[in-house]
Amino acid sequence: MRRLELLRVEHRDLDSAIAALVGSGSSDQMQVARLKKRKLRLRDEMTMLEDALVPDIIA
Repeated sequence: MRRLELLRVEHRDLDSAIAALVGSGSSDQMQVARLKKRKLRLRDEMTMLEDALVPDIIA
């Protein structure tokens, strides 16, 4: 699914951006917090899409 791959790429990019901000030492804590919130929302959306791809198994 194309949307899922795009979300994964953006999630990885946010990881890099957060690491760069934190590693620079002069990071803006509000910006880091916003990026982390965005990353969590992406993760939630990825999980929802992944769950939709897996059929329900009745035990």
